[in-house]
Amino acid sequence: MNSITRRHFLGTLAATSLAVQWPLARAQAQGTSLKISHQFPGGTINEGDFRDRLVRTFAKQVGERTNGALKFEIYPGSSLMKTNAQFSALRKGALDMSLVPLNYAGGEVPETNIGLMPGLVTSYQQGASWKNAEVGRELARILGEKGIVIVSWIWQAGGVASRGKPIVDPADARGMKVRGGSREMDLILKEAGAAVVTLPSNEIYAAMQTGAMDAAMTSSTSFMSFRLEEVAKALTTGRDKAYWYMFEPLMISKAVFERLPKDQQAAIMAVGAEMEQFAMKAAQADDVAVAQVYQKAGAKVVDLNAEVVRKWQDIARNTAWKDFAARNANCANLLKLAEKTL
Repeated sequence: MNSITRRHFLGTLAATSLAVQWPLARAQAQGTSLKISHQFPGGTINEGDFRDRLVRTFAKQVGERTNGALKFEIYPGSSLMKTNAQFSALRKGALDMSLVPLNYAGGEVPETNIGLMPGLVTSYQQGASWKNAEVGRELARILGEKGIVIVSWIWQAGGVASRGKPIVDPADARGMKVRGGSREMDLILKEAGAAVVTLPSNEIYAAMQTGAMDAAMTSSTSFMSFRLEEVAKALTTGRDKAYWYMFEPLMISKAVFERLPKDQQAAIMAVGAEMEQFAMKAAQADDVAVAQVYQKAGAKVVDLNAEVVRKWQDIARNTAWKDFAARNANCANLLKLAEKTL
């Protein structure tokens, strides 16, 4: 090969190599963008529903730790897809991430109803302990088999907003149309003599406004974010004692997660764990703030005591707990493991 031909060959080879490397370098520079969906009102990283703020803070910190290799698009207010479609979309890899009440998936995966089991979690500390307890490991295993990875373990206390009298004692619910939020919550309400209404939390306002529903159980944060003080005359808070806590994890599709490089997976899980303390403090702050919001709006605000909590818990043991345990072997085992944390 003469010198001219050799130079031509090497030049062609170099150009070909650059042509191959350029799209790869451009793709790496652009990074991967993941979509995060949730049903709650959108805000900013500093203001608004803490669940939206948590997602925005998570996105910012993971982006920083991966030097921009991971980016996120956030879709609040069910703007990307309907609320109840999120869990199934995660499983299929059609949605990257979501922060959603786990029990919303109860019709598809019965085991997820453990996330809103009345009387089973009675404090934030107990709920937080699930992550590293047997019940948490088993729940994570089951979700993993269904195609989902838990990124942040988030718990919220719940209460009841009513268009009329407050619902405190089980007898108060008799004859009322009440939204429980899960199969198990509905069972204790039916036992107490209520008629149950089934819909996601972002549809409560309209149902209460029209009178299609008399009262609704949901989290302290949702009571404020969905402005239910405008249609409620009474609030039973979860600020001191509560007979139910809701598990609202930040989750990622396992198929999506496993396609990411190990360092990006590690960043997601590390930041996700750090968000848990933020979530607990914010949820507890909202338990107090919601009482103030409703009092200002002229609603009657009441709290629960240990005796009333035990009444609801006794009903739950004989209805919701038994029903859940009878669903399948996984459910029975989850309940048994959860009871160990009481």
